[in-house]
Amino acid sequence: MLSRRCPFPDVREKSEAILSGVQELGIRIPRPLGHGPSRFIPEKETIQVGKEDATMHTLFAESFATLGRLDNVTLVMVFHPQYLESFLKTQHYLLQMDGPLPLHYRHYIGIMAAARHQCSYLVNLHVNDFLHVGGDPKWLNGLENAPQKLQNLGELNKMLAHRPWLITKEHIEQLLKTEENSWSLAELIHAVVLLTHYHSLASFTFGCGISPEIDCEGGHTFRPPSVSNYCICDITNGYHGVDEIHASPAGSIPVSSTESVCEVEALMEKMKQLQECRDEEEASQEEMATRFEREKRESMFVCSSEDEESAATRDVSRHFEDTSYGYKDFSRHGMHVPTFRVQDYSWEDHGYSLVNRLYPDVGQLLDEKFHIAYNLTYNTMAMHKDVDTSMLRRAIWNYIHCMFGIRYDDYDYGEINQLLDRSFKVYIKTVVCTPEKTTKRMYDSFWRQFEHSEKVHVNLLLVEARMQAELLYALRAITRYMT
Repeated sequence: MLSRRCPFPDVREKSEAILSGVQELGIRIPRPLGHGPSRFIPEKETIQVGKEDATMHTLFAESFATLGRLDNVTLVMVFHPQYLESFLKTQHYLLQMDGPLPLHYRHYIGIMAAARHQCSYLVNLHVNDFLHVGGDPKWLNGLENAPQKLQNLGELNKMLAHRPWLITKEHIEQLLKTEENSWSLAELIHAVVLLTHYHSLASFTFGCGISPEIDCEGGHTFRPPSVSNYCICDITNGYHGVDEIHASPAGSIPVSSTESVCEVEALMEKMKQLQECRDEEEASQEEMATRFEREKRESMFVCSSEDEESAATRDVSRHFEDTSYGYKDFSRHGMHVPTFRVQDYSWEDHGYSLVNRLYPDVGQLLDEKFHIAYNLTYNTMAMHKDVDTSMLRRAIWNYIHCMFGIRYDDYDYGEINQLLDRSFKVYIKTVVCTPEKTTKRMYDSFWRQFEHSEKVHVNLLLVEARMQAELLYALRAITRYMT
């Protein structure tokens, strides 16, 4: 993350002496194992610490003050400072400000949620935070060692993570009416927001190939560096040496620039044609409903061609129950789930006010974050400028909600197949539904001529659309219980 030569010659000179002495004593010094904050994005293409603008510098300072570290999620998310600011503000409020749940419960719920997707990156961070705020170490031996109240949250956690359309008011009732282990409505709203936040953050972590932090398992090595090439500054900040920086990433897909440019041009042409069709004629409500059902059905047959399990660096399965329970398409095996119609229950008209009433200010923070992710644009597409990307952003958002059985009556789902090709759909579905199976090849295979910042933007859309979908099902069930 830093320049190749230490900017402080006296520091480098002292560092060489220290490292020589350390090696003579046989002391092992941990240094970063990865190549920057992401395994998918070359280190030299990430935002360089020390070269950030004033806005980014302020965000880095806020992140460091809040978390006690400048974590790798922040270093990738900072491609989009406006979103990062909203994200950090929301996360800070959920974890550290006044709220219904005690601090150690909040971090433990974060552990439970991240563990459902085998996201050892987030689990490790929150294990440390849980202990820091006075959490009982025994709880970390397994969910069965946590209070019964938290154990009771396990069923909601697994359904929200994998099959949120199955949540009913009966599940809510079981949590609210379990005598001495019951949850209050305010506590449950806080827990639901935390669960959905960390499920979706696991999607971002895997979707962007976030590397483990240096102080976490899988994030460091003890192989001694060359004294002549390294400085203490380099080691602590993630610089790995010329040989490592220029190593070609495994799994990358070579592609001609001509082929990729044609891909971008074709996508822009489709957007233009769809806009012209919109202006000329509008499909009937019956036809729109048919197109939604067709897209929902087709989404079930989009699956990863690389059935690759994630290599968990830490056993996280002890933090949740029913390890065999995972994502399944909602219409498989003769099971029929009614379509969730946004006109009947929406975030704007129903979910927002419920959250804000029971957990003040959180509804506002979430609403701002959803809007920033959905509306964020720089009016560019790869090498093209002054492009209206709203049609493409809406297609991505609505495709994710379609996979969850959520329908917008005013949207023509025929546009999705025109704008999102199969490799992109595979990536979207994997990151949203089974993020632990995301591979670098999937990341490389879509939008090959686009900037990494644009792919990170896609992941922000995936994160927020997924979180809102989970929230809609949970909040609708809570509303039904209350009425």
